[in-house]
Amino acid sequence: MELPFAESWKIKMIEPIRKSTRAEREQWLKEACYNVFQLKAEQVYIDLITDSGTGAMSDRQWASMMIGDESYAGATSFFNMKETINRITGFKYVLPTHQGRAAENVLFSCLVKEGDYVPGNSHFDTTKGHIESRRAFAVDCTVDEARDTQLELPFKGNVDIQKLEKVLIEHNDKIPFIIMTVTNNTVGGQPVSMQNLREVRQLANRYDKPVLFDSARFAENAYFIKMREKGYANRTVKEICREMFTYADGMTMSAKKDAIVNMGGFIATNIEEWYEQAKIKGIVFEGYITYGGMNGRDMNALAVGLDENTEFENLETRIRQIEYLASRLDEFEIPYQRPAGGHAIFIDAPKVLTQVSKEEFPAQTLTVELYLEAGIRGCEIGYILADRDPLTRENRFDGNDFLRLAIPRRTYTNSHMDVIAVALKNVFDRRNSITRGMAIEWEAELMRHFTVKLKRL
Repeated sequence: MELPFAESWKIKMIEPIRKSTRAEREQWLKEACYNVFQLKAEQVYIDLITDSGTGAMSDRQWASMMIGDESYAGATSFFNMKETINRITGFKYVLPTHQGRAAENVLFSCLVKEGDYVPGNSHFDTTKGHIESRRAFAVDCTVDEARDTQLELPFKGNVDIQKLEKVLIEHNDKIPFIIMTVTNNTVGGQPVSMQNLREVRQLANRYDKPVLFDSARFAENAYFIKMREKGYANRTVKEICREMFTYADGMTMSAKKDAIVNMGGFIATNIEEWYEQAKIKGIVFEGYITYGGMNGRDMNALAVGLDENTEFENLETRIRQIEYLASRLDEFEIPYQRPAGGHAIFIDAPKVLTQVSKEEFPAQTLTVELYLEAGIRGCEIGYILADRDPLTRENRFDGNDFLRLAIPRRTYTNSHMDVIAVALKNVFDRRNSITRGMAIEWEAELMRHFTVKLKRL
């Protein structure tokens, strides 16, 4: 008999989590203005708001922190990190930052100007925020199939090459670079194929445009290429990563995801001009070029985490847990973005809460209902996160409206996945009684989902 699948690690340390009552959760949500970002962590039973910085580090990572070099300039820890990044990505120049959005802020300050157009595959919230805050335009060129959540396709994160070329033709002189998000978070943690990356590179070369990767989950993307794309089954994850990055000129990375650290990020590139410009902005915004807002101990942990998490066994364990949760939801016929993505399950909220209009934000309503049901905190990736159109100031209802359940790495067991699935089933079973949603009482002009104040209707 074949042995069942089991995790590729064992547990060394635990942290207690507290259950709460329905009455407590109702009061806490009211105090938080129905924005789960405003809840205190101690008010959450299972926290799936993000997989960013919330994973459990390995024993080797913790050990490496003890020998972190905290020198202001030229720290050994920086060169450990730089060597690992060079080896895995092939990029020569490396600038540390305190996290991924800081890397975007530094690099975009050098490259993005007012009136520019930045095409790509479903820019995530910080990426779009950094573009639109500079009065430029983020143009989504993701394949149309990504909108159909029940369609089973292996690479729903792909760019539509025809859409991308149309933007390149229409706005050529105003395009500083093409950005590829791997995996594509906004459409459900969906991967981008190697073939698509290659085609984007070829198109970019024809129009003389550089390509930038938003690489927060590049290792998960490489895993999916290995598992789903012809010709890569016998390649190692590290080999696949190296090929992926040959189709890019640079990358920004939130290392809080695939490097499994609590804080950290970086810019890496082979374009010396990008590096020289970003180096100065980095000193202004982040810190000196060999620490960039990071401690030496965190740079050591990042180097180890990046090396460990570009190995197949770590990625297989992580993604198999996402698939396990998906299989439980299949039992209850709960609709989500199919196939299951790399870091999260994305529940198709309008298909669950069919009586809640888009103007009343189904995904945010479902987020609230799941928390009330079991103290589980997810995150709306939908109409509120999409912000308003910068020109018309109308809400953007043209994308998907998801409740994202982002699973921290090596943090929860499959028993927790069972609790999540049953809690969702309980909400799903009473879905027809949920006829009203949420209304915005106050919102920020940009990236409103973090601080928005809502009321129940």
